Amino acid sequence: MGYNFNLGPFLMTLGGKAVYLNPKDGDEGYAIAAGGGAELPLGQYFTLFGEGYYSPDSMSSGVEDYVEANAGVRLNVLPSLNIEAGYRYIDMAGKDGNRDNTLADGAYAGVNFRF
Repeated sequence: MGYNFNLGPFLMTLGGKAVYLNPKDGDEGYAIAAGGGAELPLGQYFTLFGEGYYSPDSMSSGVEDYVEANAGVRLNVLPSLNIEAGYRYIDMAGKDGNRDNTLADGAYAGVNFRF
């Protein structure tokens, strides 16, 4: 959930997300992460994008902190359908002696449908 606004050619987003956490090595919990992103259209069909979210210990349960970052390129097939490829990093820092859990750290590709 976020607030969108234009800044020159960029579409900027500020907002947050609620995340349920169930790490392999740690306690079940949640994170309320604040963050945002930017999109830069490259013509009619392509968009460069990046986003990041962070939740400190005070806004999470079961982890020390939560970090999520995502960047890539998106092909807009239809107004509600796109294909994207990029790099994703998601990490949960362990708390109370539990190990850190990195959920994603590498390239990805996928399809999005927005409604």
